[in-house]
Amino acid sequence: MDTSAAEARRRIRQQLAEWRAPREICDNAQLVISELVTNALRHTDSETVGCELQLLDSLLRVAVASDGVGPQHSVRLAGEEEESGRGLLLVCALATVWGVRPRDAGRGHVVWADLPLERVGV
Repeated sequence: MDTSAAEARRRIRQQLAEWRAPREICDNAQLVISELVTNALRHTDSETVGCELQLLDSLLRVAVASDGVGPQHSVRLAGEEEESGRGLLLVCALATVWGVRPRDAGRGHVVWADLPLERVGV
């Protein structure tokens, strides 16, 4: 599970370096992709999980597609002693908007988050 999130972070870091994105955007995108990949692996029965980055005007869209089914995605308040349950709160704090849509090809869904790109010179 951690290996896949680590690989997603590495690939995002590499792509954003090519796009000359500021460090803050790279850090935020890596955190968001980690949370979304981890959720896909932990909370669905997916065999494959894919990641995508898109530049959309003044936004960076970070998306994770999974081919499995799982519980509805929603933000919840984790208890003080819980070790998990705060990932989507982080996504909400960093993204201008996020959502879930069905995959274009069959079973599964895509969870996406749009991050502001004010300072990216791409």
